[in-house]
Parts: sequence; structure tokens; C-alpha cells
Amino acid sequence: MSFYRFATIVVHIALLPFYRFQVIGKENIPKDGPVIICSNHISNLDPPVVGITCPRDIYFMAKEELFRNKLLGAILLKSHAFPIKRGMKDRDALRRGLDILKEGNTLGLFPEGTRSKTGEIGKGLSGVGFFALRSEATIIPCAIIGPYRKGKRLKVVYGKAIAMDELRKRKAKASEVTDVIMDNIKQLKQKYTQENLV
Repeated sequence: MSFYRFATIVVHIALLPFYRFQVIGKENIPKDGPVIICSNHISNLDPPVVGITCPRDIYFMAKEELFRNKLLGAILLKSHAFPIKRGMKDRDALRRGLDILKEGNTLGLFPEGTRSKTGEIGKGLSGVGFFALRSEATIIPCAIIGPYRKGKRLKVVYGKAIAMDELRKRKAKASEVTDVIMDNIKQLKQKYTQENLV
């Protein structure tokens, strides 16, 4: 068993007493080939929650400050995380992300770049559109629907792949592609939040 899989099991066991997970749409994630999982961001627990609910190993970008602690940095690296400077303008991190996709792996991104303090979905950074345009990856939107409260149901919804052919063909701007991705995440959140109200 890989360290990544071992880590996801440990995290899952640690979180189960606190949250009632409901995972929807895992079948939308391709079993092979490059994939980008794009999720909203409401908690520091979002990366591990996406990691334990996605059927594929995910490579996550993590803020470089986390790697300054040697022990934590080593654990993060073994868990497929790699450092990025704030704002997704780190060229080395961008190249690393593209290499991950070229190797047919899964890249996990939080387009907003930081947690939403209100729970509402904010504007995404253009770096996400950059990855979508510069790779042949399947783009899967993901909506995490909280709250993160003990005993409450926590939904993780994986939507259907976002159509990218036309955007790539006409060489759309990265910011436009990011907006399309964010709209898909918002629609997922709205749809599955309303289900709770019925």
C-alpha cells in the first residue's frame, strides 16, 4: 500500500466520528488519463476531504509556508502535495502541475485560492484556466457543501466533465475558462443545497 493510500485511510478514520459524509458523482471521474478536480474552498479540511472521497490519488498544491516545518513538509510531499506561492503565479509550481497532468495523473485545485469566510463561492484565479487550457485533462467540478459541524452531513459532489473542446479550439483566455469552471461549481452547490431544503 502506498503512503498516500495509507494516509487517506488514517484521515478517513480520524474524521468519521465528526462528520457524516455523503459522496455524490464519483462515477463522473475518469478511471485513467489526466484529470483536474476543481473545488470550492470553505475549510482547511477541504483538501483531505476531497482526497479521501476521490477514487484516484490526487496531487494538491499547498501554500509554501506549510513546507517550512520539516516533518509536516515531508508528510505533505509523501502525500502528493507540492508547494506554491500565493496567487498561483509560481512558475515552478505551474510547471510541476502540468508535468503531473502530462503523466496522466489527477491534479486537485481550489480556484478561489483561499478559504471563503462566508461560505459563498468567490472569484477563481486565472491559474486554474491556465491548467485547463495547457493540458488535455478532463475538468471535473466539485462542490463541498457544509457546514463542517460535528454530526452534520457533509456533501462532496463531483459533477460531470466540463466541455472544453470549444474553449481550447478558440484559445479562450484563462480568466474566461476559470469563470466557466466556477459557474459549474456554483451550479453544483446550488442544486445540491436545494435538495437539503426539499
